[in-house]
Amino acid sequence: MWNFKLLAHHELDGFGSLGEGMSIQVTDDGRRILWLAHWQAPKNYTAVDVTDPRQPKVILQTELPTKDMRSNSLEICGNVMAVAYQTKVGQQPAGFELLDISKPENPKRISFFDASGPYSRGVHQLWFCDGRYVHMSSGAPDYQPRNPNDDQIYRIIDVQNPSKPTEVGRWWLPGLREGDAEAPPERHPDHMNTKQSGFRVHNTNVYPQRPDRAYIGYLDAGMIILDISDMSKPKMVSRWDNSPPFYGFTHTVLPLFERQLLIVTDETITADGSDLPKLMWVIDGRDERNPVPIATLPAPSADSLGIRGKRVGAHNIHENTPGPYTWKSEHIILGTFFNAGLRAFDIFNPYQPKEIAAFVPPASPRSPTGFVSINDVLVDERKIVYVVDREQAGLFILEMEF
Repeated sequence: MWNFKLLAHHELDGFGSLGEGMSIQVTDDGRRILWLAHWQAPKNYTAVDVTDPRQPKVILQTELPTKDMRSNSLEICGNVMAVAYQTKVGQQPAGFELLDISKPENPKRISFFDASGPYSRGVHQLWFCDGRYVHMSSGAPDYQPRNPNDDQIYRIIDVQNPSKPTEVGRWWLPGLREGDAEAPPERHPDHMNTKQSGFRVHNTNVYPQRPDRAYIGYLDAGMIILDISDMSKPKMVSRWDNSPPFYGFTHTVLPLFERQLLIVTDETITADGSDLPKLMWVIDGRDERNPVPIATLPAPSADSLGIRGKRVGAHNIHENTPGPYTWKSEHIILGTFFNAGLRAFDIFNPYQPKEIAAFVPPASPRSPTGFVSINDVLVDERKIVYVVDREQAGLFILEMEF
């Protein structure tokens, strides 16, 4: 540990395998609740009281209805929570749920948006920050991909009436759908032969500074900026793709509006490190029609950690999520690197980013791999850092000492 101070660690009652959904609620009675999505069954989501970050307390933990389901993503706006549900192809229920969490110990369903279908696994990721729209990576009952690995597209759902969510727009890279006039794109190699590689939408970030833009991590299609000023007809503004020669799987796009920069993360998907390096890129976005890479954040190496050939590539970052209870920065980037833990970077000089802090906790005794695998990070407005592991270690709560 370097320049982070550990305040608390909670194994979440033995179910410490967490996904990429982390969101803060402040209740009407002043409590601060951290909601966490689980990476895999049997658990659905967990609510942790972090009012005192040194003494986190689990107040709720729910079950998924089937073993083949996962709730990898969630977001909160006020006292409404949206939770994504992904299954195997063709299974139900698959989609997203809206919940009234005004009483966090007793969430109540408002509605369920069905995204199941013969070619759909439901919703992998969602973004819900303005109380009006859910932006998501999802299959659809009427969307048939030419390749089954390309099953999740960008969909926009209006939840102004939360009891009746309604789709208002969708977009996919032309050539991916059965019946498209365009030719399908050239495929990237699948390093693990596990059908993880593909042209699928991942993160779907939309910010109040530019509500007419969606910043899309499109896995093997790279980064895509969409004009969503007419949500019924999204249009591509630009696409930046580093692969080949790299290995695809673009995960997250974070725009830094004041500085006209973009931070773009890859995701490593191989357990043996065969798809490394997977990096976090600094992109010059002054002309959004022509994004240009100018640097990468210093990448930790497996050799430096003594775990040669392991999963130490990039994954996700603190995304400056809109709302009153998240910290925002255009100069400090916090990113997760699986076996290489959490890393913080100073990009004051965007051409020469510097690593300024690291946190690599020990693996849980329950870890199926024997390693820690830090999956996601969120920072609240108090500058308290929440970090989760996908290999059973649960939740770590930190302070920044930089």
